[in-house]
Amino acid sequence: EDQVVNGHDEKDNNPFAEYMWMENEEDFNRQVEEELQEQEFLDRCFQEMLEEEDQDWFIPSRDLPQGVGQLQQQLSGLSVGDSHGSEDILSKSTLNPDAKEFVPGVKY
Repeated sequence: EDQVVNGHDEKDNNPFAEYMWMENEEDFNRQVEEELQEQEFLDRCFQEMLEEEDQDWFIPSRDLPQGVGQLQQQLSGLSVGDSHGSEDILSKSTLNPDAKEFVPGVKY
């Protein structure tokens, strides 16, 4: 059987093998920092792109003056009159109901 000395197998050439990653710790840290900076840069670019896109969109509540927004709300509350109102309009009309139908481009 293999003999174990100080927690390492006798075959193990380098008892500090598990700590060898520390040799390149500065390179590893530099690489991680570069990746974090790149990610931060991409996030900022993406945020700027979204802000530019928002500026290109027309948003009535933001882009119209306040009075126009109120007018839009009033207009959206309006509805087409029911049939009773249209009968009143027809009874008061001075149009000729027997007139020929207007067709653009045709001369009578």
